[in-house]
Amino acid sequence: MRLSKSQALQGVVFALVASAFTNIYLTQPVLPVLQQEFGISAAYASWSISAVILGITLANIPFGLLADHWPIRPILFTGGLLIALGGLLTAWVDSFTWHVMGRFLQGLFIPALTTCLVAYLARVLPAERRHVVMGSYVAATVLGGLGGRLLGGWLHPPLHWRYALVSAALLTLVAIGVAMRLLPKEPRPPAQPLHSRVGFITLLTQWPTLRLFLSGMGGFFVFSSLFNYLPFRLAAAPFFLSTNAITAIYLVYIIGIFMGPAAGQLSNRWGSGQTLMGGAVVTLLAVVLSGTPWLVGIIAAMLLLCAGFFTLHTASVGALNHRMTAGHGRANALYVLFYYLGGWMGVTLSGLAFEAWRWFGVMGLCVGMLALPFMAGWMEKRSVAQQAMHARPLP
Repeated sequence: MRLSKSQALQGVVFALVASAFTNIYLTQPVLPVLQQEFGISAAYASWSISAVILGITLANIPFGLLADHWPIRPILFTGGLLIALGGLLTAWVDSFTWHVMGRFLQGLFIPALTTCLVAYLARVLPAERRHVVMGSYVAATVLGGLGGRLLGGWLHPPLHWRYALVSAALLTLVAIGVAMRLLPKEPRPPAQPLHSRVGFITLLTQWPTLRLFLSGMGGFFVFSSLFNYLPFRLAAAPFFLSTNAITAIYLVYIIGIFMGPAAGQLSNRWGSGQTLMGGAVVTLLAVVLSGTPWLVGIIAAMLLLCAGFFTLHTASVGALNHRMTAGHGRANALYVLFYYLGGWMGVTLSGLAFEAWRWFGVMGLCVGMLALPFMAGWMEKRSVAQQAMHARPLP
């Protein structure tokens, strides 16, 4: 059956984004294996993930600016090649320092397949088609993150995790090759003014937008911390799970496919503020439940974590874009920057907490960081109530 142009474009977008997110989380389930193979601490082993997130954090805004001024197809092609090169380098080296450098290189060019791709879609698609294709984008982020974890810890034996890196690099090359063949040519980038009505400094100094950036940062801090150090907790007493069993628990991640649209409906019904607060409370329950010594409790905690995190993440993005009347691109670039900064901080700081106080140290940090999305939700709810009060006609 011949695919329509719209279906082909959705497939290309799905393949590009899924390949990018597959590379990000590839080594997460085998962190204990890396710890043993390289003879390093759990916190140092986690740099296999945090180096990628740090690279994304540093490169996201520069790539966003590139996408405003340059054709995006060459950026996609170059970024995909360098992501694959970083994966092959990481699979080949025997030094963990070089392993981290290869992962950092991948992170630096992940925004070429994410941030720049969104800008490309905005440039080539009318609004009604853009919403449909962006549905493929969101689904690909979830399935790519899950697929990377399964590829790294399940589809390949844990002692051959290097094969997973090679497989992901080849998948990225295939996705780039298909994209260069099927992606429609884009119009010339629009001329950019020398100044913008809504600049980065303005967005960072306005509390209504800054608190939503902090909300995304706090949510991803918690999500990254729990998922990143879960393998160490489950590989030790009282669970002693194998790598395959640990990887299977990551299947709960698929709930994110359904929570995004559901959270959007909740925001429409309750408002973004209440939805944010509800997502933060559900995530808090997940953190507390993760401290139980029973496997069924851990699984329930991870389900709640996914439900709560995707709810507050969706509500934060929705509230931000609803609030903006101009400067959407810069606002979203800053949101992604804070988001991945939170993930990097979560993996890094929770590693130190895990080394010092084990799992309860990670839990303590996460409980504190959940104050950010809860606070943002409470203030968003109060702001909406005040606006409604001022808009009410006098008797």
